[in-house]
This record gives sequence, C-alpha cells and structure tokens, in this order.
Amino acid sequence: MSRAFAHEEVVVRRGRRSGLPLIVAVHSRALGPAAGGCRMRRYDTWQDGLTDALRLSEAMTYKSAVAGLDFGGGKSVIALDRDTDVTPELREAALEDLGELIASFDGSYRTGPDIGTGPEDMVVLRRFSPYAYCAPEEHGGTGDSGGPTATGVLAALRAGARHVFGDASCTGKVVVVSGFGSVGSRVAAGLAAEGAHVVVSDVDHSRKEAALASGYGWVEPGRALSAPADILVPAAVGGVFDAESVDRLTAPLVVGPANNQLADESIADTLAERGIVWVPDYVAGAGGVAYTLSRESEGYSHEAALERVEGIGDTVGHLLGLARTTGVTPLRAARQLADRRLTAAASPAEAVAEAAIRTETEARAAVGAEAATARPLSRS
Repeated sequence: MSRAFAHEEVVVRRGRRSGLPLIVAVHSRALGPAAGGCRMRRYDTWQDGLTDALRLSEAMTYKSAVAGLDFGGGKSVIALDRDTDVTPELREAALEDLGELIASFDGSYRTGPDIGTGPEDMVVLRRFSPYAYCAPEEHGGTGDSGGPTATGVLAALRAGARHVFGDASCTGKVVVVSGFGSVGSRVAAGLAAEGAHVVVSDVDHSRKEAALASGYGWVEPGRALSAPADILVPAAVGGVFDAESVDRLTAPLVVGPANNQLADESIADTLAERGIVWVPDYVAGAGGVAYTLSRESEGYSHEAALERVEGIGDTVGHLLGLARTTGVTPLRAARQLADRRLTAAASPAEAVAEAAIRTETEARAAVGAEAATARPLSRS
C-alpha cells in the first residue's frame, strides 16, 4: 500500500459453505459506491490474497476517479490454496458465500468479473445481490466487458501514438501484444484493422495457432518485452515492469490493460528516464468499468456508454500533455488528477465516519484470529 490505513473498510470471512477465505476491500467511497471485480485465484497464502485485494481496490479508486466516474474503489477475492481442487460444487459454494457477503454491503460495494470469474458466475452472485454486473444479457446484465475494455485501450493507444509519434494512426507500427486473452485478442484485431504489424505472445502456448491463423506474428513470452517494437501492449498479468525488465524494453510507448504493471511506483521514474512513455494501466484499462457502470448502474444507452469509453483517449492526451509541460511522469499526472477529484468530494462527515471503520491493521489481526479459531468473521 502507498499509504498506511488508506482503506475505508476491509472484511475477511471464512465462507460457511465453502470454507474458503473471502475478502472484500473497500478503498474509498468518496465519489460514490465502491466498485471492483471479483477475483478467484490461487495464492501461496490467504495473506497474499488480502494484499492483492488491498492493492487492486486502491487502483480501482484511481481508475474511477481519472475516468470521471462517480464511484469509488473496491475488490473482492476468493483465495484458493495452490492445491485446492476446485470442483463445480466448491465453486458454486464459494460464489454463494461471496454473494451473501456482498449483499451485506447493501449496494455500497458492487462487483463484476475479474481473473478467475466470468459472466456466468455473476448469475450466482445475483441470487443474493443485484449489484453483480456483467451477467449474460439473458440474465439482465451486459455480458463480457472485454470488448469495451479493448475499445478503451485502443483509444488510449491512439492518444499515446499522437503524443510520441505525432500521428494517432498505428498504420505501419510494430505492436507487441503481451497476452492474447479476451482483451488482448480484441486489441490485436483492432490494431491489425488499422494497418499495424501485430506480434502477440501468451504463456498459454495453445493460443499460438489462433494467433498465426489470424495473421499475427508470434514471440515467446520470455522475449515479449525485448522484442523490437514501436508500441508494447501489456495485456496479461501485472508486475511485469521492474528495474531489470525495463532495461530490456525497446518500445518507446507502452499502453495496456494489465492491472498493476509496475513492481513499484518508482519504476514510473525509471521508464521516464529511459524516454519511454508509459500510460498508467488504470487509465488505459478503464473502458470495461466505465461501460459497465454507465449501462448497469447509471442507465446509459449502449451508444452513450461507448462514447464515454472513447473519451479515455481525451483523458490520455490530457495527462500526457500535462506530464510533458510540468515535467512529471504520466503516473504522477494521473494521480494528481484523481486526488483533486477525491479531495473535492471529501466532507467532514467522512472524517467522523472513518473513526468507526476497520483499518487494514485491524483486518489483518482479525484474520489471524479467524485462522486460529476457524470461526467466520462478521462485519462490524
């Protein structure tokens, strides 16, 4: 975490059906209800799942703030052991446990799919709370948010290209897309349609055949960051940029939707020192969140929601221009913009409320007690 005791509320509970650790982290509700996806993944320890939730929920606060959304940041995690056998029965039990927990927030935390979950899982959560978004359309949701996320990334890419190359067009540019999943594959298709030379990479080698069949080049994952490129699109896991990997980068522009791409915030300075323009991930990847919340919470039409997503390009252009004229990194420029919105939204009433909110330290202590007693933790 970048600041001690930054979160408004953190709840950790053992699921009464599944026995699995459930975590809901609410970083901020200053701008509105907290929103952030439900992640189900394997961790070495449940504490790693807690750390993930804390870090990702903070990023969601800034993602919403920079995107101009009236929502705060949250995240939920179902933490699996490395050796957990996730049967269909256990999966449904865990989702029911989480749905019950989300319902207890009464709309002040809202979720959607994330790593390890999808639209069909939201159907289970919606048995308990209406605030589970991106369910399939036949169940009243907007479905997979990968399309709007990719649309936002492409808008950010064009703005970044205009800033770095003087032209928003990616025609003739060599673009490496690291991660050929739901979003990465859509970004690759959009770039190819614009005339870019697309090279893709993925740790799942079974995707190579589909990439080659689409006419893309292929680079092994270990060489993706160092492959000659004009633009690099990180579209897989986070934490890919550290002092060692940044030294291997060849692309002068890095724009992608992977969450938490930097090992730590000092890497933003390292990128700038190398002359590499890095668009903060929570800015470039905000399209899915902006579209989903616009449609399912604010009642926007499909067209109006997509127009909001396209506005990410204007935001990126503004941030990069601000960074250039003031001599700060794009990360610092984005943080300043978000902090201005959050500060303006703050009120004295919130300061009083904070005295009754569980802090990260209290949450960790509570989880330690839970681990020792194997009793469910209830939210205060």
